[in-house]
Amino acid sequence: MIKVLICDDQEIVCEGLQRILETDEEISVVGISHNGIEALEQIEKTKPNLVLMDLKMPEMNGIIATRKIHEKHPDISVLILTTFDDDEWLFDAIRSGASGYLLKDRPRSELINAIKGTVSGGAYVDPAVAGKLLNNVAQGIPQHSLSIDISLSDRELEVLRLLAMGLSNANIAKRLFLSEGTIRNYTSAIFAKLNVSDRTQAAVAALRTGLVDVNKL
Repeated sequence: MIKVLICDDQEIVCEGLQRILETDEEISVVGISHNGIEALEQIEKTKPNLVLMDLKMPEMNGIIATRKIHEKHPDISVLILTTFDDDEWLFDAIRSGASGYLLKDRPRSELINAIKGTVSGGAYVDPAVAGKLLNNVAQGIPQHSLSIDISLSDRELEVLRLLAMGLSNANIAKRLFLSEGTIRNYTSAIFAKLNVSDRTQAAVAALRTGLVDVNKL
């Protein structure tokens, strides 16, 4: 069971999210908070797997709350759910340790999939902002810092593109009709060839070398 703590300053939004999430038998809403301070307090009581975090809130906004959660509870994922697609909010949220970023106009099925994917180790980024995020991160990495063997197979390139989109290994496996273990083997091979140690670095390396086109994400 995935335990979710909702943090949003609008009560009606919290109630709606709770109804949506509790339609899935794998998700349990263990608490509702209306600002970052309340979220931090509730985390101690409810021990969630994931915090569904709004950004613009009174008392303590979602950026600060995310940073504090990431520092104190690195095992708890934070998935941003917001109406803001501005660069400043997006980049600050990711730098603060958010595991994903989703806009509120997405269908309920996508919200549920993003929660499950994030908890299973994925890094979900809304397609509407994925391009600007990865492009911004890539621009900050010097070209000479990458030592890359780009002899990837067609299947490895396919896995890399889905990885760069923020899909978890489980979701990539479903998309490609392969086992999750097979996808883990592919990602390990990709990391070795790109000379990186995690999914974000792999996505950035792929962008810098042209293996993945940011405009197609």
